[in-house]
Amino acid sequence: MSRQYIDCREYPSTMHCSIAIGADNPKELLEAAVQHAVSVHGHKDTPELRQQLTQMFKPGTPPVALTSAKAT
Repeated sequence: MSRQYIDCREYPSTMHCSIAIGADNPKELLEAAVQHAVSVHGHKDTPELRQQLTQMFKPGTPPVALTSAKAT
């Protein structure tokens, strides 16, 4: 399996969260992302949340700095 990540900086919010989470295993990444979404962002752990998070996974590792206009 190849490394995957999810990066909160790509999804603007009032919190301006700068967390990026990466893992070699998609199940491990999903569990860490769910834990972060629930404990930091106040989401409920639902099948819908898990599906949404999985769709946000990207291959590789997160960049040190974002180059898109999404980062604030």
